[in-house]
Amino acid sequence: MMDNSRIAFIGGGNMASAIVGGLIRQGLAPAQIAVVEPFAQARERLRQQFGVTAEEQAGAAVASCGLVVWAVKPQTFKEAAAQAGPHVRQALHLSVAAGIRSDSIAAWLGSERVVRAMPNTPALVGKGMTALFARAGVTAAEKARVEQVIATTGEFLWVDAEKQLDAVTALSGSGPAYVFYFLEAMTQAGEEMGLGAEQARRLAVGTFAGASELARASEEPLQLLRERVTSKGGTTYAALTSMEQAQVKAAFVRALHAACKRAEELGDEFGR
Repeated sequence: MMDNSRIAFIGGGNMASAIVGGLIRQGLAPAQIAVVEPFAQARERLRQQFGVTAEEQAGAAVASCGLVVWAVKPQTFKEAAAQAGPHVRQALHLSVAAGIRSDSIAAWLGSERVVRAMPNTPALVGKGMTALFARAGVTAAEKARVEQVIATTGEFLWVDAEKQLDAVTALSGSGPAYVFYFLEAMTQAGEEMGLGAEQARRLAVGTFAGASELARASEEPLQLLRERVTSKGGTTYAALTSMEQAQVKAAFVRALHAACKRAEELGDEFGR
């Protein structure tokens, strides 16, 4: 018998751990969560950290779960669906796998009740940003159920067209890596200019966090916020002029387009 309060996770990596941790913090009992994870070390970590059931293969533990979260790598999704699918046909399905389109998921699982999500790693600390897309077979109540789960990891928004998830993958799914990349550069520069490593790191991280909160709190255009920090002939002007001469913004925009293209390719490669 299906139990809509029980949740199964196919895959027990970082994203699954982020959602499991969020659910437990929100009061869901560990006994209500079952995880299928092929690697023994990862299974033991999940049991020790969260107290959840963790099995090598899908079986009775997941068969009664009303919601199944597919947190597998794109290249292993089809294989995982073949193994676990027969046990979870009647469930609502939520995929957090990059690139794999809902048409493929629906075909592999024999169900139209599929929601695709594109989360990001700040979900690990409850600060995630997730975009969601639901197939036509998903009811309003089921969408609300998905929102309840994803909200434990941070913010979310719905997109109307599934193709938009490729852009989401490029922008926010991969986005934390871009932030870390700039933080690395800022920290390196700080050290080269005479700051200690920890001083430079703390200043860089604090600046990113503060600027992000300012942008979140303000309804003004990002360009205006930037211009307010930039005095003609000042230090910020010197830095931004150097970046413009090096075409940093243009290169960064091209990089995101490359990420979007790769997201499309993942669907083509592994969604057959």
